[in-house]
Amino acid sequence: MTSVSESSRASRADRTRRTLLHGLHSRWTAPLAIWAASRVVSTVLLATVFVLATANGWPFASHRQDPSFFTFSGSWDASFYRTIAEHGYPSSLPTDAAGHVQPNPWAFLPVFPAVVRALMTVTGGSFWVVGVVVSTLAGAAACIVLYRLVLAVGCSHRARWATALFAFAPTGFLLQVAYAESTLLLLVFAGLLALVRRRYWLVGVFGVVAAFTKPGVLALAVALAVHLVVRWTRERRAMPVRDAVTIAVVGVVVAAAGLAWPVVASVVTGRPDAYLDTELSWWVGYIGRQHFAPLTPWFVMAGTWLGPVGIGLVVVVLLGAVWFFRRRDVRALGPEVLGFTASYALYLVAVFLPQQSLPRLLMPMAPLLGSDVFVRTRRRAVTWLLVGVGLQPVAIVLLWFLGYP
Repeated sequence: MTSVSESSRASRADRTRRTLLHGLHSRWTAPLAIWAASRVVSTVLLATVFVLATANGWPFASHRQDPSFFTFSGSWDASFYRTIAEHGYPSSLPTDAAGHVQPNPWAFLPVFPAVVRALMTVTGGSFWVVGVVVSTLAGAAACIVLYRLVLAVGCSHRARWATALFAFAPTGFLLQVAYAESTLLLLVFAGLLALVRRRYWLVGVFGVVAAFTKPGVLALAVALAVHLVVRWTRERRAMPVRDAVTIAVVGVVVAAAGLAWPVVASVVTGRPDAYLDTELSWWVGYIGRQHFAPLTPWFVMAGTWLGPVGIGLVVVVLLGAVWFFRRRDVRALGPEVLGFTASYALYLVAVFLPQQSLPRLLMPMAPLLGSDVFVRTRRRAVTWLLVGVGLQPVAIVLLWFLGYP
């Protein structure tokens, strides 16, 4: 009897060990393997384009004083992050001869350059090298958290493919360039995962930090509100009042943090509309000088470039978005994911001028990649994966040489 009992215990211990190892594999090594493979693809593509551009003297959107692969990976507006990391924010806004505000660092939030600055001080590295390292590590962590988020609201099949489609997307190279995208994605995915797991104070921590990383975190406050309504409706009297109060407080804190940066810019520069005027300065090349009105930028942009046809195209896109969010498989991802992604999409329509930056600004909506639209079958998922890999070099060429985002 003793040997049977010991054999039984050993068998149970072995099953437990296999279960734990399987869980560790699925939650850590699977997304890390996906991330590593995607970095090989993106690095080869970026390096190839860099070598060709350098050898042929092609002008591209990056620091050219000391050209290297790292400065090439710190392209577009990364120079503003560098200015913030090395010199901070200006106390006055640059203006042209007519007094109009020109593009300046106040359009970029402080978390990413602050992290880079701290590591520059410790390591003695340049902004370009440290910025790429920070972005790459944050991209790895974002893949892990996205995997766990989709796993929490779906299954391992959806989690693996959603992570792969995210990492190999046409904008997948953004997970390793000296830009704030990776950091924001990590914080947003972590906040959503904490919300799904009902760790509300963690949502507040991630949300507040994200609010000073890039704009758009008000969508997380909306997701908290949606979660509160849904949970209250489902549980009614069974829901602890303490939870309801905590969700409400955290939601208010995240919302306040999401609205704080324009106030900070106004106080430091002494101009009430410092942040808004700074943002609008980037619009001039597309639609001229405009007064901002919510929910109009897409229509103004489309009307300026395409006339009535453009207005109609925007309406079609918006109707398509409504249809997408009403799909059963999308709603099956849960009220938290749906609440965040739908409100984030509304935010983009309300305040953002659609141009070449739009693809990277859509990246926080990556949890939707776990829906049937993208991963219902293996064939469908593989097709989307190949599309993403195929479009990534196209995106790199377009964004480095034609339309800097």
